[in-house]
Amino acid sequence: MDRYDRQTRLEGFGPQKQALLQQAKVLVIGAGGLGVPVLQYLTAMGVGTIGIVEHDTVNVTNLQRQVLYTTADQGASKVQTAATRLQQLNPEVKHIVHDTWLTTDNALDLFRAYDVIVDCSDNFGTRYLVNDACVITGKPLVYGAIYKYEGQVSVFNYQEGATYRCIFPEAPESGEMLNCNDIGVLGVLPGLIGCYQANETVKVITGIGTPLRNQLLTIDTLHNTQMVFNITPIAANRQLTTLQHNYQQTVCEMNSVQSLSVEQLAEWLQKDTRFMLLDVREDDEWEICHISQSVHIPMGRVLQQTAALPADAPIAVLCHHGMRSRAVAQRLTDLGFNQVYNVEGGIHAWACAIDDQMQTY
Repeated sequence: MDRYDRQTRLEGFGPQKQALLQQAKVLVIGAGGLGVPVLQYLTAMGVGTIGIVEHDTVNVTNLQRQVLYTTADQGASKVQTAATRLQQLNPEVKHIVHDTWLTTDNALDLFRAYDVIVDCSDNFGTRYLVNDACVITGKPLVYGAIYKYEGQVSVFNYQEGATYRCIFPEAPESGEMLNCNDIGVLGVLPGLIGCYQANETVKVITGIGTPLRNQLLTIDTLHNTQMVFNITPIAANRQLTTLQHNYQQTVCEMNSVQSLSVEQLAEWLQKDTRFMLLDVREDDEWEICHISQSVHIPMGRVLQQTAALPADAPIAVLCHHGMRSRAVAQRLTDLGFNQVYNVEGGIHAWACAIDDQMQTY
């Protein structure tokens, strides 16, 4: 037990919790930006069995954030390379290589062999497939996602809690996607979010602390802000019995959501352009600051109030930094609203660039 001495010394942890880690079986979907820190820390901490689902190869563009790989690994299998390095880190852990993409054909069988599923994927299709397979097999899901400078973490399908579909009901329709290589990502961001995912995984396995059940943690590395939002569980989302026929999606966001800068938004307001400014932040955020012309409908209630939205005029969706609003804008586009814009940078960007008297948080 010398290897784990520093954590077994912890009050409330001890050898008993270490034993739970060693007995646990965790499946990690993806060995990229999020998967690398998850795999490294779960391996170092002594999770007994770790499965890795990945079918990609190492590219030089990965190396700025996927620090398990080296320049010499270009072209090599990620999953095989990761397993070799992780064994060197801790040979007491059993690493099971699944050199394949996750599909509707293999997801259920894979998930049944593990206790906890950690989603480190980078596309909507896989996220919904992972969610649905976790619901059907009864497995808790540790979720993480990143976008530019921001990330999200949650624990879904845990102790009858909310699922991914409770906050994002449906996947976008297939269509033209904005390439992640064009969007970009800060190298340190997946490391931070992946560490949070590893932490939530350990909490679920050992029972320590309070996992992010029915909660979504958002982290903005650019402005050093963190917020936790409550998610309302929808019982029907836990009643799935079969997977969809097809979850195929390519990486990142759909191009159908248009971007609107805060400068353009200010121009629209100044010119009395006919449009709706939809603020989807929570009630307590609205009380701190808001744009007087905006209509306030919190993110979790938007889909229940679509009748209040204009079908024949643009809708500009606003949140704190632009991540939640993009998800809402995408969903409204999927529902047939064809003039939806995401206000990039959110109300924080508005305060910084347009209204320096506005209170920030």
